[in-house]
Parts: sequence; C-alpha cells; structure tokens
Amino acid sequence: MVAVQRCGSSVAIVQQYFANSISRLLLPVDGAHAASCEEMSTALSKAEVAAYKGLQQCIETVISEVERLLSAEQMATDYKSPDDGFSPDHRPTNACIRVVAYLSRVLESAFTALEGLNKQAFLTELGNRLDKLLLTHWQKFTFNPSGGLRLKRDINEYGDFVKRFSVPSVEEKFELLGIMANVFIVAPESLATLFEGSPSIRKDAQRFIQLREDYKSAKLATRLSSLWPSLS
Repeated sequence: MVAVQRCGSSVAIVQQYFANSISRLLLPVDGAHAASCEEMSTALSKAEVAAYKGLQQCIETVISEVERLLSAEQMATDYKSPDDGFSPDHRPTNACIRVVAYLSRVLESAFTALEGLNKQAFLTELGNRLDKLLLTHWQKFTFNPSGGLRLKRDINEYGDFVKRFSVPSVEEKFELLGIMANVFIVAPESLATLFEGSPSIRKDAQRFIQLREDYKSAKLATRLSSLWPSLS
C-alpha cells in the first residue's frame, strides 16, 4: 500500500509539472501539445492500472492471511460446545479476536497510505472478500444453540470492525450475517418466520440451517421444503 501511495504522489507531481511547464512550452508548436496530452493520458492510465493491480495483490495477501488464521485458530468446539444448555461463553472466539487484530493493523495502514477512490475501492473489496470468506469458513462447522450465540458474538465483532470502513454496502452484508446466525438459536418451528423481512438471504440461510446439530433429528429438510419450496 505504501508503494501505491508513493505512485499516487509521483503521478500528482508529474501532472502538475506537465500542466505548469511542459504543456505551456508546447502550445506554440503545431500538433505537439495535443500529442503530448494524449501521451500523458496514456501514461496516467497505465499508472492507474498498475496501482489497481498493486491493491489487488494486497487484498489477496490479506485474505490469505485471514484464511490461515481462521484455519489455525478456529476450533470445532467454538460453535458446538459440549456444555450446551449451560452458561454460554459470550466472548468472541480466539480466531475472531486474532483476525480482527490483524485486520485492524491492515486498516491502519490503508488509512495512512490510501486516500480518495483508492481507499474506498480497497476497503469495499476487502469487506466483500471478508464476508465471502467467513461464509465459506463457517460452513465447515456444526452449530448447537450455544454455538449459535457464540457465532453471533463473532459476527458482532466483525460487524463493529467493518463499520470503521464507512462503506454502507459492506456494513449491510455483516448485518445480514447476524440475521442468518439466528437459524442456530431459534427452535425448529420458528424458522418459518425468521426471514420474512429478508427473502434475499434465504438461500444462504438454507445452507446455514443444514449446519444445525439437530438438522437430521428435527427433520429440518422436510420443514425447509414446505417452508421455501422454491429453494428445494
């Protein structure tokens, strides 16, 4: 990100020098001014493409590290506690704490190194990729009710973090994750009304429901087919 910042600063200096000096000198020369402006525009476009690729590489590196942390730190018992029914653990899981701590350092660097559209594009893409990664990650686990509460706590932690992005579309994604996590907490008979106000997330919710510990014993597949026949 520092390289992108330096690239942006250098481009700004070149643009200013071109406008204040070179461009004026070429005005009297027939055809030279138009040609130089065109070449300048081409060079700036190439610089923008290079900066974009640099940011994409940053995001890939960040997401790979988040994936590594989740794989190393997330335990099956985080979301399927053998003590289900007793006092639930209201703390975020260790995996969540580690990921948010790492991403907080990334965010600090982004706020320092990036500005304007580059910062907005980076944070939007990072937020969208994080949402997608977490959805995929959680589908590796089985959840009981206390595990569902623990997941809600993790989602709240991630949600509070992405609010610092100031990107409404990303915040909305994490709000929807919080709604979907309710499938692990409510009784089977309450699933019918859980997503009445959010039909757009029913497909993801259906995948989440299949992760419930009682999915087979409560015959939730049959319930789902009668609730949302279009998704069967």
